[in-house]
Parts: sequence; C-alpha cells; structure tokens
Amino acid sequence: MARKKILFGNWKMNNTLAEAKAFCAEAETLTAAAAKKDLIIGVAPAYLSLAYVAEHKAGLKVYAEEVHYLNHGAYTGNVSIPMIQEVGAEGSLVGHSERRAYEKENDFDCNLRLKALTKAGMGGIFCVGETLKEFEAGMAEDIIRSQILVGLMGISEADLAHIIIAYEPVWSIGTGKNASEEIAENICKYIRSLIEELYSKKAAQQIEILYGGSVKPVNIHGYLAQEDVDGALVGGASLTAASFKELIENC
Repeated sequence: MARKKILFGNWKMNNTLAEAKAFCAEAETLTAAAAKKDLIIGVAPAYLSLAYVAEHKAGLKVYAEEVHYLNHGAYTGNVSIPMIQEVGAEGSLVGHSERRAYEKENDFDCNLRLKALTKAGMGGIFCVGETLKEFEAGMAEDIIRSQILVGLMGISEADLAHIIIAYEPVWSIGTGKNASEEIAENICKYIRSLIEELYSKKAAQQIEILYGGSVKPVNIHGYLAQEDVDGALVGGASLTAASFKELIENC
C-alpha cells in the first residue's frame, strides 16, 4: 500500500486563540484543497488553542506540541495524555529539537512519551536530527541512529504503526538554511533502513517519514518529490490559512 503524503504544521509559541479561530474559519477550504492532492494535513497548536482547533478542525489532524508520559501528578506546567484526549487531540509531537535544547529533553524522555502515547492508542510524531556541529563532523547518521534506537526502545511493530518520524536537522530549523533535497532524501532513506533493521521490511515500507526545517511554499514541492520523504513538518509557513493553502497547492 502506497504511503500517503503528510503536511503537518507546528505552531510553536505562536497563534493566539483569536488567530487560531481565524485559521479554523478556513479549515474546510484547506481540507478540500488537500483532498484534491490526496494529502493528509494537520496542525499542532499551543495548549490554549488545542480544544478550539480540535472542535473546529473540519478534517484536520490535531496534535499537541508536547505531552507528559504520566497521566497525573505533581508536575507543574505539564499536560497529560488524558487531558489532550479529552479536548480532542489525536496525538502529540515528541522530541522536537527546541524541547531538547530548551527543556533538556533526551531520547529516554522521548521513549517514555512514545510508549505512553501508543499505549493510549494515540499518535506520535517523533522528531530526530543533528546539530550543525554534528552535521559538519559527518555524524548525522550516528546521531540519528542513537536517537531512534533509544526513542523506539521497547516499542512493538504494531505500536510503530502509530508513529511518524520527522527528520529535522537542527541547523535548518528557523534559520532559513535548508538541507538540500539530496540531504533530506538520503537521511530519510537511512531512517527507513534503520526501521527495516530494527523491525521488518514491511514496517520500513509503511512508516511515514517527514522532513522539517525552513520548509516554505517555494521549496516544498522539491522535498515531497523525493522517494523517501513522505511529507513535511512545517513551522512558520503553517501559521496562517493563506500560507498553509499555498503549501498545499505547491505540493
């Protein structure tokens, strides 16, 4: 079965509730445009907008930007899986480089979150990627291998079906410095080979692998044309319905 192309917006610490409402007013237009392209589209809003976007998604996939692995407890400032489930989220991003850098999350934290999400029957977009220093030292594959080995530790092939992997080179996120189409394809292909090594050829063929990092309407077509790039995780260009629609049209 052919893999679907996916376009997912990560709003980060952007879009107030009013701005989220303006985006959702155009949700039906976006999902109609995506259907014509046979695209799956979704967004990960900030927590304060999550319930509204989930209620007015009109066919969009809606994920949280982050989630704790425990269902409750004394963890001030965190949000649990039952909380995001209750407001209609279908899953969560896990291990975004900004969470790793600013909140000191590591691969073991990612593993706990992915296990908790899959146990709850929810989806996870697992972000992996290397820093500029690691890229220039030729360590990209080693870093990504380590992130995936630990992040997917103890996760069954059946549960892997709930997980999407997003390759986001840290040196290209929000910097305007893009990984070339060739780099994106080579790393996504390498990730697919790791999944085959860890699980099976069938699992490798089925898992969806996204590219993220300064993706814009002007370059998205080239990335999605690559054999092993199944879609994009987009930041700034996903914040308004107008720019999101342009992304869809250029896929």
